[in-house]
Amino acid sequence: MSDELGGRLKAYEGRAAAVAGAGRDPVNLPMIRHWCEAMGDANPAYAGPEAIAPPTMLQAWIMGGLTDHEGRSQAYDELLGLLDEAGCTSVVATDCEQEYLRPLRPGDEITFGTMIESVSERKTTKLGTGYFVTTRTDVRVGRALVGTHRFRILKYAPAQRSQEPPPRPRPVVNRDNAGFWEGVRHRQLLIQRCTGCATLRFPWLPGCNSCGCPDWDTVEASGEGTVYSYVVMHHPPFPAFTPPYAVALIELSEGVRMISNVVGAPYDKVRIGMPVRLEFQSYDEELLLPVFRIREDAT
Repeated sequence: MSDELGGRLKAYEGRAAAVAGAGRDPVNLPMIRHWCEAMGDANPAYAGPEAIAPPTMLQAWIMGGLTDHEGRSQAYDELLGLLDEAGCTSVVATDCEQEYLRPLRPGDEITFGTMIESVSERKTTKLGTGYFVTTRTDVRVGRALVGTHRFRILKYAPAQRSQEPPPRPRPVVNRDNAGFWEGVRHRQLLIQRCTGCATLRFPWLPGCNSCGCPDWDTVEASGEGTVYSYVVMHHPPFPAFTPPYAVALIELSEGVRMISNVVGAPYDKVRIGMPVRLEFQSYDEELLLPVFRIREDAT
């Protein structure tokens, strides 16, 4: 991949990435209700005669579904084709960003257009060497811009892999969950508690879903729980993991649920309702994770 390629890719900035279109449905209360139920969001602003749509629903109003998606533009196909020809045959979505300019309300008719906003210089990552491509979708009601959705991918040539077993992936630590991982480092499982209404919540969030209060403290979980549900992972295989293994949704005695691995019993012996107890498992010098062991009196 040469600098010449980078210049050719830059020429596609500002061109359409997808065929412009309109939302399949106006903003409406039933979809808002379904979204809030799925997300567990009881904010009163999203219900009643003066309801607004949750800002994070922005992309939901423009999705084409399984049978009504007109696809990428010729320019975007050409851009991806150039990358494929240069050996950047692999792709991974890296992140997305949304900006909200005004609330959407039931009855709003949505239109949108997507453009190639930027193509990065050549970058070398752990996955391989390639280019970050960012597309921007502008969402409008009438002529008014109401929000933007940026989506970024990395098109890359896969790096040559070492024969050594790869390390287990690290959790993503951000400002919203840093306190949880700090607790794990001290072998504590911390649950957020709203200081406004005392509702416990997990995973960690910047505000309370029940009352909207942004203030919180923590309580340490007792470590007792039960298997609320589970899956057995067989395929696809991931580096650093050896299938089959059980991944469970654990209901803690405090009433919140979390996803974790189940240890202490063969994967095919895990059952819903099994009592479990928290322990912390070290995977290497840096990585410590909470897991749940099947209690001896359950096997």
